[in-house]
Amino acid sequence: MSYCDDILAKSRTLDLDECEIVSIQKKITTVRITDSEIAEVKQNQENSVAVRIIDKKRIISGRSSGDEKNFLERILETREFTKPKNFWKTLPFPSRFSQVGKTYDPRLADMTGSGAADMANEMINASYHKDIIRISGSLNIVSEKYHVMNTNGVDCTDDATFISGTINTDSQTGGLPVSGIGASCTRTLDSFSANTVGTDSREMCIGSINPKKIEQDSYDIIFEPYAFGELLAFVFSANFGLKTYSEKRSCFSDKLGDKISNENFTLSDDPHSPDGIGSKSFDDEGTPTVPQFFIKSGVLSGLYSDSFEAFKNGKISSGNASRPGSPMGRQAMPLPVPLTHNIKVMKGDFAKDEIVKNTKKGILVGRLWYTYPVNPEQGDFSCTARSGIKIIENGIASPAKSVRIVHNLKTLLQNISAIGNDSKNILQWGSIPAITPTVRADSIQVSPL
Repeated sequence: MSYCDDILAKSRTLDLDECEIVSIQKKITTVRITDSEIAEVKQNQENSVAVRIIDKKRIISGRSSGDEKNFLERILETREFTKPKNFWKTLPFPSRFSQVGKTYDPRLADMTGSGAADMANEMINASYHKDIIRISGSLNIVSEKYHVMNTNGVDCTDDATFISGTINTDSQTGGLPVSGIGASCTRTLDSFSANTVGTDSREMCIGSINPKKIEQDSYDIIFEPYAFGELLAFVFSANFGLKTYSEKRSCFSDKLGDKISNENFTLSDDPHSPDGIGSKSFDDEGTPTVPQFFIKSGVLSGLYSDSFEAFKNGKISSGNASRPGSPMGRQAMPLPVPLTHNIKVMKGDFAKDEIVKNTKKGILVGRLWYTYPVNPEQGDFSCTARSGIKIIENGIASPAKSVRIVHNLKTLLQNISAIGNDSKNILQWGSIPAITPTVRADSIQVSPL
Protein backbone atom coordinates (compact mmCIF):
# COMPACT_ATOMS: atom_id res chain seq x y z
CA MET A 1 0.00 0.00 0.00
CA SER A 2 1.35 3.45 -0.97
CA TYR A 3 1.95 6.35 1.39
CA CYS A 4 -1.17 8.11 0.07
CA ASP A 5 -3.26 4.95 0.50
CA ASP A 6 -2.00 4.69 4.07
CA ILE A 7 -3.12 8.24 4.83
CA LEU A 8 -6.54 7.68 3.30
CA ALA A 9 -6.99 4.44 5.24
CA LYS A 10 -5.95 6.09 8.49
CA SER A 11 -8.39 8.97 7.92
CA ARG A 12 -11.20 6.40 7.83
CA THR A 13 -10.10 4.79 11.09
CA LEU A 14 -10.15 8.23 12.72
CA ASP A 15 -13.76 8.76 11.55
CA LEU A 16 -12.89 12.00 9.76
CA ASP A 17 -15.69 13.30 7.55
CA GLU A 18 -13.55 13.78 4.43
CA CYS A 19 -9.92 13.52 3.43
CA GLU A 20 -8.17 14.51 0.18
CA ILE A 21 -4.60 13.55 -0.72
CA VAL A 22 -2.61 14.95 -3.65
CA SER A 23 0.85 13.81 -4.67
CA ILE A 24 3.33 15.09 -7.24
CA GLN A 25 6.33 13.40 -8.79
CA LYS A 26 8.04 16.04 -10.87
CA LYS A 27 11.19 16.40 -12.96
CA ILE A 28 12.34 19.90 -13.93
CA THR A 29 15.15 20.60 -16.40
CA THR A 30 16.28 24.23 -16.62
CA VAL A 31 18.82 25.78 -18.98
CA ARG A 32 19.76 29.34 -18.10
CA ILE A 33 21.24 31.59 -20.82
CA THR A 34 23.34 34.64 -19.92
CA ASP A 35 25.76 36.79 -21.97
CA SER A 36 24.95 34.89 -25.18
CA GLU A 37 25.87 31.46 -23.83
CA ILE A 38 24.61 28.71 -21.57
CA ALA A 39 25.38 29.61 -17.98
CA GLU A 40 23.75 26.67 -16.21
CA VAL A 41 22.00 23.37 -16.83
CA LYS A 42 20.25 21.76 -13.86
CA GLN A 43 17.76 18.99 -13.24
CA ASN A 44 15.63 18.70 -10.11
CA GLN A 45 13.37 15.91 -8.89
CA GLU A 46 10.44 16.74 -6.63
CA ASN A 47 8.24 14.37 -4.69
CA SER A 48 5.67 15.82 -2.32
CA VAL A 49 2.30 15.08 -0.75
CA ALA A 50 -0.43 17.38 0.55
CA VAL A 51 -3.52 16.56 2.59
CA ARG A 52 -6.79 18.43 3.11
CA ILE A 53 -9.13 17.26 5.87
CA ILE A 54 -12.73 18.36 6.37
CA ASP A 55 -14.14 17.37 9.75
CA LYS A 56 -17.19 18.96 11.36
CA LYS A 57 -16.98 21.63 8.63
CA ARG A 58 -13.45 22.51 9.76
CA ILE A 59 -10.87 22.53 6.95
CA ILE A 60 -7.28 21.78 7.94
CA SER A 61 -4.33 20.87 5.77
CA GLY A 62 -0.62 20.17 5.55
CA ARG A 63 2.22 19.26 3.24
CA SER A 64 4.95 16.62 3.45
CA SER A 65 7.88 15.29 1.44
CA GLY A 66 6.08 11.96 1.31
CA ASP A 67 7.80 9.93 4.01
CA GLU A 68 6.80 11.70 7.24
CA LYS A 69 5.44 9.47 9.96
CA ASN A 70 2.36 10.57 11.90
CA PHE A 71 1.68 13.18 9.21
CA LEU A 72 -2.08 13.01 9.64
CA GLU A 73 -1.85 13.31 13.41
CA ARG A 74 0.34 16.41 13.09
CA ILE A 75 -2.22 18.09 10.85
CA LEU A 76 -5.05 17.27 13.24
CA GLU A 77 -3.29 19.10 16.06
CA THR A 78 -4.50 22.38 14.55
CA ARG A 79 -8.16 21.31 14.29
CA GLU A 80 -9.36 23.05 17.45
CA PHE A 81 -7.98 26.40 16.24
CA THR A 82 -9.95 26.30 12.97
CA LYS A 83 -13.43 27.77 12.64
CA PRO A 84 -16.10 25.71 10.85
CA LYS A 85 -16.97 26.68 7.28
CA ASN A 86 -20.68 26.01 7.52
CA PHE A 87 -21.25 26.51 3.78
CA TRP A 88 -18.98 23.56 2.89
CA LYS A 89 -20.75 20.65 1.19
CA THR A 90 -18.47 17.86 -0.04
CA LEU A 91 -15.32 16.90 -1.89
CA PRO A 92 -15.91 15.66 -5.46
CA PHE A 93 -17.21 12.19 -6.29
CA PRO A 94 -15.91 10.03 -9.17
CA SER A 95 -16.97 11.23 -12.63
CA ARG A 96 -16.22 10.55 -16.27
CA PHE A 97 -13.61 12.75 -17.94
CA SER A 98 -13.12 13.93 -21.49
CA GLN A 99 -9.79 12.94 -23.02
CA VAL A 100 -7.52 15.84 -23.99
CA GLY A 101 -4.97 15.45 -26.76
CA LYS A 102 -1.30 16.40 -26.83
CA THR A 103 -0.66 16.85 -23.11
CA TYR A 104 2.09 14.24 -22.67
CA ASP A 105 5.19 13.46 -24.71
CA PRO A 106 7.53 10.69 -23.50
CA ARG A 107 10.43 12.34 -25.34
CA LEU A 108 10.12 15.37 -23.06
CA ALA A 109 9.74 13.13 -20.01
CA ASP A 110 13.00 11.36 -20.96
CA MET A 111 14.89 14.50 -22.01
CA THR A 112 18.46 14.59 -20.71
CA GLY A 113 20.36 17.67 -19.62
CA SER A 114 22.58 17.48 -22.70
CA GLY A 115 19.51 17.21 -24.95
CA ALA A 116 18.04 20.33 -23.34
CA ALA A 117 21.37 22.14 -23.76
CA ASP A 118 21.38 21.30 -27.48
CA MET A 119 17.93 22.87 -27.85
CA ALA A 120 19.02 25.96 -25.92
CA ASN A 121 22.06 26.33 -28.18
CA GLU A 122 19.76 26.19 -31.20
CA MET A 123 17.77 29.05 -29.69
CA ILE A 124 20.97 31.05 -29.15
CA ASN A 125 22.37 30.36 -32.63
CA ALA A 126 19.13 31.49 -34.28
CA SER A 127 19.37 34.79 -32.35
CA TYR A 128 22.82 35.87 -33.58
CA HIS A 129 23.16 39.06 -35.62
CA LYS A 130 26.01 41.54 -35.99
CA ASP A 131 23.94 44.29 -34.36
CA ILE A 132 22.87 42.21 -31.33
CA ILE A 133 25.19 42.61 -28.37
CA ARG A 134 23.52 40.41 -25.77
CA ILE A 135 21.39 37.25 -25.72
CA SER A 136 19.73 35.91 -22.59
CA GLY A 137 16.84 33.63 -21.71
CA SER A 138 15.93 30.17 -20.53
CA LEU A 139 14.57 26.78 -21.50
CA ASN A 140 12.39 24.80 -19.09
CA ILE A 141 11.21 21.23 -19.54
CA VAL A 142 8.83 19.72 -17.00
CA SER A 143 7.36 16.24 -16.67
CA GLU A 144 5.08 15.25 -13.82
CA LYS A 145 2.68 12.67 -12.45
CA TYR A 146 -0.19 14.23 -10.52
CA HIS A 147 -2.43 12.07 -8.35
CA VAL A 148 -5.52 13.14 -6.40
CA MET A 149 -7.66 10.82 -4.27
CA ASN A 150 -10.29 11.30 -1.61
CA THR A 151 -12.62 9.43 0.74
CA ASN A 152 -15.51 9.80 -1.73
CA GLY A 153 -13.77 7.48 -4.18
CA VAL A 154 -11.99 9.95 -6.46
CA ASP A 155 -8.71 8.38 -7.66
CA CYS A 156 -7.28 10.27 -10.65
CA THR A 157 -3.81 10.32 -12.16
CA ASP A 158 -2.48 12.65 -14.86
CA ASP A 159 0.88 12.34 -16.65
CA ALA A 160 1.86 15.68 -18.16
CA THR A 161 4.80 17.30 -19.97
CA PHE A 162 5.62 20.93 -20.72
CA ILE A 163 8.34 22.83 -22.58
CA SER A 164 8.88 26.60 -22.59
CA GLY A 165 11.68 28.61 -24.18
CA THR A 166 12.38 32.36 -24.10
CA ILE A 167 15.11 34.43 -25.73
CA ASN A 168 15.75 38.12 -25.08
CA THR A 169 18.04 40.08 -27.44
CA ASP A 170 19.50 43.56 -27.02
CA SER A 171 21.05 46.04 -29.44
CA GLN A 172 22.53 49.54 -29.15
CA THR A 173 22.96 50.18 -32.84
CA GLY A 174 21.87 53.71 -33.64
CA GLY A 175 22.69 54.95 -30.16
CA LEU A 176 19.47 53.91 -28.44
CA PRO A 177 19.02 50.54 -26.69
CA VAL A 178 16.31 48.31 -28.19
CA SER A 179 15.29 44.75 -27.45
CA GLY A 180 13.37 41.79 -28.77
CA ILE A 181 11.78 38.67 -27.38
CA GLY A 182 10.95 35.26 -28.76
CA ALA A 183 8.93 32.75 -26.79
CA SER A 184 7.21 29.41 -27.25
CA CYS A 185 5.45 27.07 -24.84
CA THR A 186 3.85 23.73 -25.70
CA ARG A 187 3.14 20.27 -24.28
CA THR A 188 4.83 18.22 -27.00
CA LEU A 189 8.23 18.30 -28.67
CA ASP A 190 6.82 18.41 -32.22
CA SER A 191 4.99 21.67 -31.47
CA PHE A 192 8.10 23.43 -30.14
CA SER A 193 10.61 25.17 -32.43
CA ALA A 194 13.84 26.30 -30.79
CA ASN A 195 14.84 27.98 -34.05
CA THR A 196 11.67 30.07 -34.17
CA VAL A 197 12.20 31.30 -30.59
CA GLY A 198 15.59 32.69 -31.61
CA THR A 199 14.59 34.13 -34.98
CA ASP A 200 11.49 35.84 -33.53
CA SER A 201 13.62 37.57 -30.90
CA ARG A 202 16.27 38.57 -33.44
CA GLU A 203 13.74 39.99 -35.92
CA MET A 204 11.93 41.99 -33.24
CA CYS A 205 15.18 43.45 -31.97
CA ILE A 206 16.67 44.32 -35.37
CA GLY A 207 13.34 45.67 -36.55
CA SER A 208 13.31 48.08 -33.59
CA ILE A 209 16.62 49.82 -34.40
CA ASN A 210 16.52 53.62 -34.86
CA PRO A 211 13.13 54.20 -33.22
CA LYS A 212 11.38 57.54 -33.33
CA LYS A 213 9.41 59.21 -30.58
CA ILE A 214 5.66 58.67 -30.38
CA GLU A 215 3.76 61.82 -29.50
CA GLN A 216 1.20 61.77 -26.72
CA ASP A 217 -2.13 61.14 -28.42
CA SER A 218 -4.86 58.58 -29.05
CA TYR A 219 -3.95 55.60 -31.27
CA ASP A 220 -5.41 52.32 -32.44
CA ILE A 221 -3.18 49.73 -30.78
CA ILE A 222 -2.44 46.33 -32.29
CA PHE A 223 -1.43 43.91 -29.54
CA GLU A 224 0.53 40.92 -30.83
CA PRO A 225 -0.20 37.59 -29.04
CA TYR A 226 2.62 37.89 -26.50
CA ALA A 227 1.40 41.37 -25.48
CA PHE A 228 -2.32 40.56 -25.39
CA GLY A 229 -1.56 37.37 -23.45
CA GLU A 230 -0.10 39.55 -20.70
CA LEU A 231 -3.30 41.60 -20.56
CA LEU A 232 -5.35 38.39 -20.32
CA ALA A 233 -3.22 37.09 -17.45
CA PHE A 234 -2.81 40.24 -15.38
CA VAL A 235 -5.86 42.38 -16.23
CA PHE A 236 -8.68 40.24 -17.66
CA SER A 237 -8.70 36.91 -15.82
CA ALA A 238 -9.45 37.88 -12.21
CA ASN A 239 -12.60 39.74 -13.27
CA PHE A 240 -14.27 36.45 -14.25
CA GLY A 241 -13.59 34.66 -10.97
CA LEU A 242 -16.68 33.94 -8.86
CA LYS A 243 -14.81 35.13 -5.75
CA THR A 244 -13.89 38.50 -7.25
CA TYR A 245 -17.29 38.91 -8.88
CA SER A 246 -19.29 38.10 -5.73
CA GLU A 247 -17.15 40.39 -3.58
CA LYS A 248 -17.86 43.31 -5.97
CA ARG A 249 -14.18 43.56 -6.87
CA SER A 250 -14.68 42.75 -10.54
CA CYS A 251 -15.27 45.61 -12.93
CA PHE A 252 -18.10 43.43 -14.32
CA SER A 253 -19.85 42.67 -11.01
CA ASP A 254 -23.66 42.55 -11.44
CA LYS A 255 -23.24 42.46 -15.25
CA LEU A 256 -23.82 38.73 -15.85
CA GLY A 257 -25.96 38.45 -18.97
CA ASP A 258 -25.15 42.01 -20.08
CA LYS A 259 -23.25 43.09 -23.16
CA ILE A 260 -19.76 44.16 -22.06
CA SER A 261 -17.72 44.07 -25.27
CA ASN A 262 -17.76 44.32 -29.01
CA GLU A 263 -20.01 41.51 -30.30
CA ASN A 264 -17.16 40.08 -32.39
CA PHE A 265 -15.15 39.29 -29.24
CA THR A 266 -15.47 35.91 -27.52
CA LEU A 267 -13.41 34.91 -24.48
CA SER A 268 -13.45 31.47 -22.87
CA ASP A 269 -11.61 29.07 -20.64
CA ASP A 270 -10.62 26.04 -22.72
CA PRO A 271 -9.06 23.23 -20.66
CA HIS A 272 -9.50 20.82 -23.60
CA SER A 273 -7.38 22.71 -26.14
CA PRO A 274 -4.81 20.22 -27.54
CA ASP A 275 -1.26 21.24 -26.59
CA GLY A 276 -2.55 23.98 -24.26
CA ILE A 277 -0.30 24.68 -21.30
CA GLY A 278 -3.25 24.53 -18.89
CA SER A 279 -5.14 21.71 -20.62
CA LYS A 280 -6.32 18.82 -18.44
CA SER A 281 -9.18 16.34 -18.15
CA PHE A 282 -9.87 17.04 -14.48
CA ASP A 283 -9.06 19.92 -12.20
CA ASP A 284 -6.82 19.64 -9.17
CA GLU A 285 -9.68 18.47 -6.94
CA GLY A 286 -10.72 15.72 -9.37
CA THR A 287 -13.71 17.55 -10.85
CA PRO A 288 -14.12 17.10 -14.64
CA THR A 289 -13.03 20.17 -16.62
CA VAL A 290 -15.33 21.69 -19.20
CA PRO A 291 -14.82 24.55 -21.67
CA GLN A 292 -16.87 27.60 -20.69
CA PHE A 293 -17.50 31.07 -22.04
CA PHE A 294 -16.71 34.22 -20.08
CA ILE A 295 -17.71 36.55 -22.90
CA LYS A 296 -19.78 35.09 -25.75
CA SER A 297 -20.30 37.39 -28.72
CA GLY A 298 -19.90 40.35 -26.39
CA VAL A 299 -22.13 39.11 -23.53
CA LEU A 300 -20.82 38.28 -20.04
CA SER A 301 -21.72 34.59 -19.90
CA GLY A 302 -19.88 32.78 -17.10
CA LEU A 303 -17.58 32.73 -14.09
CA TYR A 304 -15.02 30.24 -12.76
CA SER A 305 -14.61 28.70 -9.30
CA ASP A 306 -13.32 25.80 -7.27
CA SER A 307 -15.48 23.91 -4.75
CA PHE A 308 -14.76 26.24 -1.82
CA GLU A 309 -15.74 29.46 -3.60
CA ALA A 310 -18.71 27.76 -5.30
CA PHE A 311 -20.17 26.45 -2.02
CA LYS A 312 -19.56 29.81 -0.37
CA ASN A 313 -21.81 31.39 -3.02
CA GLY A 314 -24.42 28.62 -3.22
CA LYS A 315 -23.09 27.33 -6.57
CA ILE A 316 -21.36 24.21 -7.89
CA SER A 317 -17.71 24.14 -8.92
CA SER A 318 -16.92 25.01 -12.53
CA GLY A 319 -13.93 22.66 -12.40
CA ASN A 320 -11.30 25.37 -11.93
CA ALA A 321 -9.53 24.22 -8.77
CA SER A 322 -5.82 24.73 -9.31
CA ARG A 323 -2.59 23.92 -7.52
CA PRO A 324 -0.21 25.86 -9.79
CA GLY A 325 3.46 24.91 -9.91
CA SER A 326 6.58 26.64 -11.17
CA PRO A 327 7.78 27.01 -13.87
CA MET A 328 4.80 25.02 -15.24
CA GLY A 329 2.39 22.32 -14.19
CA ARG A 330 1.21 21.66 -10.64
CA GLN A 331 2.52 21.38 -7.12
CA ALA A 332 1.26 19.67 -3.99
CA MET A 333 -0.45 22.66 -2.40
CA PRO A 334 -2.69 21.65 0.52
CA LEU A 335 -5.46 24.04 -0.54
CA PRO A 336 -6.36 24.70 -4.18
CA VAL A 337 -7.19 28.13 -5.58
CA PRO A 338 -9.61 29.01 -8.38
CA LEU A 339 -7.82 29.86 -11.65
CA THR A 340 -8.47 29.63 -15.35
CA HIS A 341 -6.85 26.77 -17.26
CA ASN A 342 -6.34 28.35 -20.70
CA ILE A 343 -7.95 31.78 -20.97
CA LYS A 344 -8.61 31.96 -24.68
CA VAL A 345 -9.61 34.57 -27.25
CA MET A 346 -11.53 33.06 -30.17
CA LYS A 347 -9.46 33.75 -33.27
CA GLY A 348 -10.74 35.93 -36.07
CA ASP A 349 -10.30 36.06 -39.84
CA PHE A 350 -7.52 38.60 -40.28
CA ALA A 351 -3.81 38.08 -40.85
CA LYS A 352 -1.65 40.37 -38.71
CA ASP A 353 -0.23 42.09 -41.80
CA GLU A 354 -3.77 42.76 -42.99
CA ILE A 355 -4.66 44.41 -39.66
CA VAL A 356 -1.56 46.61 -39.90
CA LYS A 357 -2.31 47.54 -43.51
CA ASN A 358 -5.84 48.64 -42.58
CA THR A 359 -4.70 50.83 -39.67
CA LYS A 360 -4.32 54.54 -40.42
CA LYS A 361 -2.95 55.83 -37.11
CA GLY A 362 -1.80 53.18 -34.73
CA ILE A 363 0.88 51.43 -32.74
CA LEU A 364 1.98 47.80 -32.99
CA VAL A 365 3.04 46.32 -29.63
CA GLY A 366 5.06 43.12 -29.39
CA ARG A 367 5.63 43.02 -25.64
CA LEU A 368 4.23 44.67 -22.53
CA TRP A 369 6.02 45.22 -19.21
CA TYR A 370 4.83 46.22 -15.73
CA THR A 371 1.19 45.36 -16.43
CA TYR A 372 -1.11 45.65 -13.43
CA PRO A 373 -4.58 46.85 -12.40
CA VAL A 374 -4.63 50.39 -11.02
CA ASN A 375 -8.27 50.48 -9.92
CA PRO A 376 -9.58 46.92 -10.40
CA GLU A 377 -13.18 47.66 -9.43
CA GLN A 378 -13.40 50.19 -12.26
CA GLY A 379 -11.21 48.26 -14.72
CA ASP A 380 -8.34 50.76 -14.88
CA PHE A 381 -4.90 49.33 -15.66
CA SER A 382 -1.40 50.46 -16.55
CA CYS A 383 1.33 48.91 -18.70
CA THR A 384 4.46 49.85 -20.61
CA ALA A 385 5.16 48.92 -24.23
CA ARG A 386 8.94 48.48 -24.38
CA SER A 387 9.77 45.90 -27.07
CA GLY A 388 8.68 45.43 -30.66
CA ILE A 389 7.05 48.88 -30.86
CA LYS A 390 6.07 50.20 -34.31
CA ILE A 391 4.19 53.35 -35.16
CA ILE A 392 1.72 52.86 -38.00
CA GLU A 393 0.85 55.62 -40.45
CA ASN A 394 -1.58 54.71 -43.23
CA GLY A 395 -0.73 51.03 -42.97
CA ILE A 396 3.06 51.50 -42.93
CA ALA A 397 4.91 50.52 -39.75
CA SER A 398 8.24 51.91 -38.59
CA PRO A 399 10.29 51.50 -35.35
CA ALA A 400 9.15 53.58 -32.39
CA LYS A 401 10.22 54.32 -28.82
CA SER A 402 8.56 53.01 -25.68
CA VAL A 403 5.23 54.34 -24.46
CA ARG A 404 3.12 54.06 -21.34
CA ILE A 405 -0.50 52.98 -21.61
CA VAL A 406 -3.02 53.81 -18.89
CA HIS A 407 -6.43 52.58 -19.99
CA ASN A 408 -9.67 50.94 -18.92
CA LEU A 409 -10.64 47.32 -19.54
CA LYS A 410 -14.34 48.05 -20.05
CA THR A 411 -13.51 50.69 -22.65
CA LEU A 412 -10.93 48.49 -24.36
CA LEU A 413 -13.48 45.67 -24.78
CA GLN A 414 -16.00 48.02 -26.40
CA ASN A 415 -13.38 49.25 -28.86
CA ILE A 416 -11.95 45.96 -30.15
CA SER A 417 -12.01 46.38 -33.92
CA ALA A 418 -10.01 43.46 -35.35
CA ILE A 419 -9.01 39.95 -34.24
CA GLY A 420 -6.26 37.99 -35.94
CA ASN A 421 -6.02 34.36 -37.00
CA ASP A 422 -2.54 33.81 -35.53
CA SER A 423 -3.41 32.20 -32.16
CA LYS A 424 -0.50 31.16 -29.93
CA ASN A 425 0.07 29.65 -26.49
CA ILE A 426 1.32 32.41 -24.18
CA LEU A 427 2.77 31.93 -20.70
CA GLN A 428 4.08 34.96 -18.87
CA TRP A 429 6.48 34.23 -16.03
CA GLY A 430 4.67 33.29 -12.83
CA SER A 431 1.24 33.64 -14.39
CA ILE A 432 -1.62 31.73 -15.99
CA PRO A 433 -1.61 30.25 -19.52
CA ALA A 434 -3.39 32.06 -22.34
CA ILE A 435 -4.23 31.32 -25.96
CA THR A 436 -4.68 34.41 -28.11
CA PRO A 437 -4.21 35.88 -31.57
CA THR A 438 -3.31 39.46 -32.44
CA VAL A 439 -6.00 41.93 -31.28
CA ARG A 440 -6.57 45.57 -32.25
CA ALA A 441 -8.33 48.01 -29.92
CA ASP A 442 -9.08 51.57 -31.00
CA SER A 443 -8.74 54.99 -29.39
CA ILE A 444 -6.16 54.32 -26.67
CA GLN A 445 -4.20 57.18 -25.12
CA VAL A 446 -0.43 56.71 -24.86
CA SER A 447 2.35 58.78 -23.31
CA PRO A 448 6.01 58.73 -24.43
CA LEU A 449 8.63 57.59 -21.92
